[in-house]
Amino acid sequence: MRELQDLSRKLLEDDDAGVVIGWEEGPRGLRPAFVTDPEDTKRLIFDPRAVHNLAAYLSPRRAHLREKGKAAVVVKGCDARAVAALIREKQISREEVILIGIRCAGVFRDSSCTGSLSAENIADRCSGCDQREPSLVDHLIGEPAPEPPGTSRRSERIDELDSMTHEERFAFWRAELARCVRCHACREVCPLCVCERCVADKTDPVWIESSSHLRGCFSWHMTHAMHLAGRCSDCGECERACPAGIPISLINRRVAQVVRDRFGYQAADDPEADAPIGTFRLDDEEEFIK
Repeated sequence: MRELQDLSRKLLEDDDAGVVIGWEEGPRGLRPAFVTDPEDTKRLIFDPRAVHNLAAYLSPRRAHLREKGKAAVVVKGCDARAVAALIREKQISREEVILIGIRCAGVFRDSSCTGSLSAENIADRCSGCDQREPSLVDHLIGEPAPEPPGTSRRSERIDELDSMTHEERFAFWRAELARCVRCHACREVCPLCVCERCVADKTDPVWIESSSHLRGCFSWHMTHAMHLAGRCSDCGECERACPAGIPISLINRRVAQVVRDRFGYQAADDPEADAPIGTFRLDDEEEFIK
C-alpha cells in the first residue's frame, strides 16, 4: 500500500517517529513489522491478512520498544479501541504515540489465509463491525471500506451456550478448558494485559495454581475474563493465539454483553468514555446485593 509506505517514510525522515509498527510479508502470511529505517518502509503492507492487534506493542510490559523512540502504530478499528483503553487507564499518554488509522473491510480468521474475504474465512469479530474507519487517529488512510461479509458463527455459538442448563454449560467449559496447557499465549498477545506481574504468576500467596490441570486452568481463564470485563476490545487475538483452539472469545464476548446490558457500555475508541471499571454511579441497581 503506497499511501502507508509514503506516510511512514515521511514520519521517520522528519523524526516525528522513531519506529513505525505495521505489517510485513512473512514466511506464513503477514506478521508485525518494526521499521526504523525510511528505506525499509517499502516492506509495509495492509490486506485482510493483517489480523494482529498492534496495540499490544504499546503495553507498558513492552517498554523496551520505547528505546526506539516515539512509535507510529497502524491501527484498525478494533485496535483503536484497545489504544483508547490504554489511554483511559493511564498506561500510555495520547501524546506519546502516533496513530495511523486504516480503513478496514475485515480481516481473515488467520494471517495465513488467502483469496477474497468471505463468510467462511472472515474473522468472527468483523461481522457487523461498525468501526471500519477508526476515529482515534492522527492520520487516516485507505479507501472507504465496504461492509464486511456477514457471519453469525459466534452469535449462534453464544446462543447455543445460553440455551444450555447450568450443568450442560459447565460441562462444556470443563471439556474445553481441560485442553489448556497454561502457555499464557492469550495473555501475551492481549493488548490490555498490562500488569507488571500477573496474578497467575504470583506464588506468595498462590492465587492461581500454575500447573495445567483443570482446576488451575479454569481459575486462570475465569480470572482473565473478569479482568477484561468492560475493557476487552474484541480483537479476538487471544483465541487466535491459543494453540489448543479454545474458544476464549466466547467468554469475553458474553461478558461484554453482560456489561452492555447492565451498564449500557461497550468498548469504543473514545478514551474519554467512562468505562464501568473505575466509574461509580449512584443509580447502579445493585439488585444482587441481598
